[in-house]
Amino acid sequence: MSTGRRGYGTPSGVFRPQMLARRWYSKKYYNSPMPYAIFFHGGFAIHGTYELTRLGGPVSHGCVRLHPSHAAQLYGLVERNGSGGTRIEITN
Repeated sequence: MSTGRRGYGTPSGVFRPQMLARRWYSKKYYNSPMPYAIFFHGGFAIHGTYELTRLGGPVSHGCVRLHPSHAAQLYGLVERNGSGGTRIEITN
């Protein structure tokens, strides 16, 4: 997992999913792929990344990045349980 790098913190708090997108591309950051995106706070999302070597440290612009297979599993759980049945808690 990776979170926001210096100057681009990941928001902390308790959230509900606002939108799900199996395939999403960031309009703000170079059309970067965001597979299995679960948006939870404005443009912030939990999503997969193909930059696997960068997982494990703070590298994003505030999103929470996961291995694509883990993002797919989480996405499936949220899809099955619905937004009302899903709580996203992020602590820094």
